[in-house]
Amino acid sequence: MINKIKNKINADTHLKELLKGSSIAFVLRIIGIVAGYIFTLLVARLYGADVLGIFVLSLTLMQIFSVFGKAGMDVTSLRFVAELSSQNKWYTIKDFYKKVILFVIPVSLFVNLLFFLLSPLIATYVFKKPHLSEYFRILSIGYIPFVLLFIHSEAIRGLKKVAQYMFFQRAGIFIFSSVILPVFYLLFNGIVPKNVVPILVYLISLFSIFFSAVFLWNMYLKKKLANLKSAEPNEPLQYRTILSVSIPLLFAGTANLIMNWTDIIMLGMFRTEDEVGIYNVAQKIAMFVSLPLMAINTIAAPKFAEFWGKKDLKGLTKVAKQSTKMIFWFSFPVVLCFLLFPELLMGMFGESFKAGTLALIFLTLGQFVNAISGSVGYILQMTGNQVYYQNVILIGSIINILMNFVLIPIYGITGAAIASAVSMVYWNVAFGYKVKKILGKWVVYLPFV
Repeated sequence: MINKIKNKINADTHLKELLKGSSIAFVLRIIGIVAGYIFTLLVARLYGADVLGIFVLSLTLMQIFSVFGKAGMDVTSLRFVAELSSQNKWYTIKDFYKKVILFVIPVSLFVNLLFFLLSPLIATYVFKKPHLSEYFRILSIGYIPFVLLFIHSEAIRGLKKVAQYMFFQRAGIFIFSSVILPVFYLLFNGIVPKNVVPILVYLISLFSIFFSAVFLWNMYLKKKLANLKSAEPNEPLQYRTILSVSIPLLFAGTANLIMNWTDIIMLGMFRTEDEVGIYNVAQKIAMFVSLPLMAINTIAAPKFAEFWGKKDLKGLTKVAKQSTKMIFWFSFPVVLCFLLFPELLMGMFGESFKAGTLALIFLTLGQFVNAISGSVGYILQMTGNQVYYQNVILIGSIINILMNFVLIPIYGITGAAIASAVSMVYWNVAFGYKVKKILGKWVVYLPFV
């Protein structure tokens, strides 16, 4: 039986690559999540839920502003690097990279200035907590490296360098932060204000990972260019072509991030920092459900771009269905565990965190729908359907905002979780329908159905 499975995998090059890449991504993602939990646990235990809430709100705000700085160029880099590298067009990739950086740096500088200048207004009039302004401004020091890290790591992902991508974008910062934080506590406790420590630790880790990513990307690119037999450059991509992809992804990314973080932002507006910290923990636990989806997408996304570039819809459909089936069977046991023992899981972070038990249940159900739907979002982005993707995300974000506005004042963190789950179900159904029209088949997987 085992030999039969091995022979089947070895006979299918794409399945073998999918399994290998997703396995590496899965392990590194777990390491990254565990590191994130350790960092969260350390902050909560050493400094309290209020300090954790300050850090979460500060990082959330920077992530929202980063969408405008990236201008959709991160996913655009993934798509074009994957597509062009499969055609061995390395001079085109070099020119593309140069254009992306020349576009992103001035844009991110401008957005970073807005981030800095608007921090007092956001803290005062959005969160009704003026003291948050100084923390927003401190974290803004890392804004440009934060934006450029996404660009470089997605370009590395386009080369199918799964381990490197996962480390740079998913694991490295919190691994470093989890190591540095206890050192800060031992050396500077009582010297550096406790509210600032998590932010300073995060910034040190961010700069370290950013410089490593830039170095590695340029090393890969130089190596590929040096190995080319012909020195003739390929036809460069025009800004018109690049922006036709990046601008819809910018709007989609804006709406997507707003949808993902609306609950945190609105909890910060209507409830306390403690509740923000508790909800953030529930979110992090629920994300385990979609961990297989994220791991498989790491390698599946560049493969979708590769198949689309070669006009191989049959191969694309096959990989999409294989990946969705894998995602279901990896996710299902986690869902059962979370639904059976939610209070125990939340209680690991402290007695007060048990208040997020019901929120964890709803978030888990939403993430499970996300998992069984497969890689529908990336299929749309890698096949030139970024405008449809943008529109669905925009509608989903509006649904999420309205539901949060109604439910959070009444039900608190549970209301935020319900809004998040409903929005997630909506856009997965909409994505799945469009993918069915493109491929001719549903890629959602449910056994015995």
